[in-house]
Amino acid sequence: MTRFAPQSDLRAYRGALGAFATGVTIVTTQTASGPVGMTANSFASVSLDPPLILWSPAKSSSRFAAFSQATQFVVHVLGVDQRPLAETFTRAKNAFDGLDWSLTDTGSPLIRGCLASFECQTDALHDAGDHVIILGRVQHVAHQPGAPLLFHGGQFGTAAG
Repeated sequence: MTRFAPQSDLRAYRGALGAFATGVTIVTTQTASGPVGMTANSFASVSLDPPLILWSPAKSSSRFAAFSQATQFVVHVLGVDQRPLAETFTRAKNAFDGLDWSLTDTGSPLIRGCLASFECQTDALHDAGDHVIILGRVQHVAHQPGAPLLFHGGQFGTAAG
């Protein structure tokens, strides 16, 4: 094991962060020009009472403005069979084309068929270096059983066992 300061080797630092397996989500919101979504693995629960979650988009993302200005958004937890969907939302501006989705009662894009979805009202934004932490107050939840899609070591994968 090598010990180092993160600023001295950003590639190694990123590799060390990749040792932590995370779930994969797609976060969506509605803008004046239509729905916007992005793949994110920075999702976490914060509080049960009140029901709060967080996620952290990069300031350098072309979709950052849409999410930093959004008052509503939905976090979709992806199943193991939804890897192509995750890959589409990492790069495609037209990711909603041909996708099974609808608008929630509050006007946010909701993707059907995910393991879980968390419809949120933006509660707070916190500056966090090259990212922003977006805190969401969960308004509605949907959930179904299934195996999650994971991200580990820079790769999509599944849980062993």
